[in-house]
Amino acid sequence: MATQITIKNNGSIRVEGEFELFDGAGNKFDLQGKPAISLCRCGESANKPFCDGAHKNCGFASEVLATV
Repeated sequence: MATQITIKNNGSIRVEGEFELFDGAGNKFDLQGKPAISLCRCGESANKPFCDGAHKNCGFASEVLATV
C-alpha cells in the first residue's frame, strides 16, 4: 500500500501504509510493524511525536483544506 497522509481537522496527522519515522538526529522509531500512526499537531501530547488525544482538551483548532 502506498503511503497516505491525512491531516485531520482539529486533530492529528494520520500516516498509513509503508513508511519509516526518524527523529531529528536520524534515529529510527520502532513502530513494531504498525500499519498506521497518528502524529501530534497540537504540541500537547505526552507521547510526542505521537498523538495521545490531548488536542481534545487543549482547545486546538485547525482546519486544513487541500488547494488545487
